[in-house]
Amino acid sequence: MEISAPQFVTDWKTGVVTGTEVQGVERRVSDLGGVFADEGAFSQLRPDRLVYRTACVFPVPEGTEGGVFWGTTFIEPGTVGAEYFMTKGHFHAKADRMEAYFTFGGTGLLVLMDTARNCWAEEMTPGSTHLIPPYTAHRTVNTGDDVFSFGACWPSDAGHDYDSIAESGFSARALRVDGIPRLVPA
Repeated sequence: MEISAPQFVTDWKTGVVTGTEVQGVERRVSDLGGVFADEGAFSQLRPDRLVYRTACVFPVPEGTEGGVFWGTTFIEPGTVGAEYFMTKGHFHAKADRMEAYFTFGGTGLLVLMDTARNCWAEEMTPGSTHLIPPYTAHRTVNTGDDVFSFGACWPSDAGHDYDSIAESGFSARALRVDGIPRLVPA
């Protein structure tokens, strides 16, 4: 019998994922039109400025029932007006699927919204673990001065529904108010 090396390794202090199967995406200001409320402040940012990036492992084809995907998201510190840098956010295409997040470094918020558009948030700090319920849109927000990194694990058949969020947005936004993060109605 043979013992093999791991296919990929996650550094639990930084969230960096390494291995032969790691894929990633970068989202820059130019990719996030319509995400932030303050269009004037958004237009003042350099289009090539990095907002967030991912490093993910997809061991089975997307849509495979019973498989799981794994990855890390790194959100840069910054704001657009008073609104913190954040991910686009999504529901799952198969809306009954859950997801788990776990924070590696930095500080942030997990913003959640159910199908009735009720919105709430959970603080994300190093070591915190979060379960995203079925039928719940989610996005993450960097509320700190350092890169915010968190891991995620989700079913490979969950899919992503970005269109619903692009059309209707979230019912609340994470803003810096008097120097602290607040979730305010959109």
